[in-house]
Amino acid sequence: MDALNNLVAGFGTALTPEHLLFAAIGVLLGTAIGVLPGIGPAMAVALLLPVTYGLEPTAAFIMFAGIYYGGMFGGSTTSILLNTPGESAAVVAAIEGNPMARRGRGSQALAAAAIGHFVGGIIGTSLLVLLAPVVASLAVDIGAPDYFAIMVLAFVAVTSVLGSSRVRGFASLLIGLTIGLVGLDEMTGQQRLTFGSLHLSDGIDVVVVAVGLFAVGESLWVAAHLRQKQSTPIPVGRPWLSREDLRRTWKPWLRGPLIGFPFGAIPAGGAEIPTFLSYATERRLSRHKDEFGKGAIEGVAGPEATASASAAGTLVSMLTLGLPTTAVAAVMLAAFQQYGIQPGPLLFERESALVWGLIASLFVGTVLLLVINLPMAPVWAKLLRIPRPYLYAGILFFASVGAYAVGGEVVDLVLLFIIGLIGFAMRRYGLPVLPAVLGVILGPSAEQQMRRALQLSDGSLTGLVNSPMAVVVYLVIAALLAWPLLRKLRSPRQEAPEQERIDA
Repeated sequence: MDALNNLVAGFGTALTPEHLLFAAIGVLLGTAIGVLPGIGPAMAVALLLPVTYGLEPTAAFIMFAGIYYGGMFGGSTTSILLNTPGESAAVVAAIEGNPMARRGRGSQALAAAAIGHFVGGIIGTSLLVLLAPVVASLAVDIGAPDYFAIMVLAFVAVTSVLGSSRVRGFASLLIGLTIGLVGLDEMTGQQRLTFGSLHLSDGIDVVVVAVGLFAVGESLWVAAHLRQKQSTPIPVGRPWLSREDLRRTWKPWLRGPLIGFPFGAIPAGGAEIPTFLSYATERRLSRHKDEFGKGAIEGVAGPEATASASAAGTLVSMLTLGLPTTAVAAVMLAAFQQYGIQPGPLLFERESALVWGLIASLFVGTVLLLVINLPMAPVWAKLLRIPRPYLYAGILFFASVGAYAVGGEVVDLVLLFIIGLIGFAMRRYGLPVLPAVLGVILGPSAEQQMRRALQLSDGSLTGLVNSPMAVVVYLVIAALLAWPLLRKLRSPRQEAPEQERIDA
């Protein structure tokens, strides 16, 4: 009952005219940016971080949440119309949505995606309301060894599931951890990687790192691969679903959140994995298997509901443990730190009005998302006609202004573009960006928890594994690292009997 009472109070905060306006702005910006190819909600939040310095924290986070949900939906629009995902979680929407659009059923695909996001968002946020306070109450008893083990699990899990190989994932994490070391050691006061510069003594601001890796790195990457040929958007028309479409989509809409929410809440790389699992599930359960690959509406409805519920799931670990499991959550964590707020077990007690106002705004944003985007699908299609040179030139301009606003120092602009070049190189060699962002944000915290645990045990390494929870987490980490090796060892043994049967 306490959770429901707090949620009612949160609605009192979220439904004020000012906060409703910020929620609508966030949903519109997030959808518009999600629609544009290559620009996801993480870049949107990173770009808007400096803009919100003058805003009250609750208003800023309500707008960020709207951008998150809007960006998740916007990516599916460009996937369906142009076969070009605007956000990584929308990749699966292109598999069936684009064939539907080529068959003249783009409006039905967009409607299935919009309603799927609505259903997934409502169910996912409801689970957030029920589970987040429980997780927070349990997390109060977590000690330094447990926190360090959980952070190591986040590092290993994210680097293992993103990118084309584990080596690239861990290389990206190493880059982030190295950037996080810059500045003064909190315990000894010694300078680390400052190269004698006083400007680097305070470290590199997380906002500069996030904007550099996402906005500048992506802009340079697109500029290096710019093509002059422009695609013509497919006519959308008025979205609607027939009775047959509804009969085929209501079950995927309900199944999607059950897959998406748990994966969003654990450090497993966000919505990419659960959306693929949802697609595989719908393909297996559907009575219209012959339509898959040619435009099966179940292949749009299920993954889109999954993606939206996953977005709600990421907020569970971010708010209760301070562990971001997606790039957007990592940038939102930086936003919390910008306001001097540390997410964790005590957040629900110290910043109750802020947290429950944010959660209530997720319900409001989900409704706004459906109301705004069903009639505005043709408008989003027209946004895709903006020439990319103008688009990315504007992004670089606003990124530069935002980075300069952080400290008012020219050094921040130099750092922005150096980190942007690092982001470009990471894309060039297939290194995922999220592990680097996690390394920058969680690296200093992980180091602090590790050193605290070692101090409590007089420097003995057993201090890192002196609790049952830490032991369980390290066993999970060992399983994650050993599973690919076991699978490789198992494969030759399976192939040998098959080869013997062939020879016979």
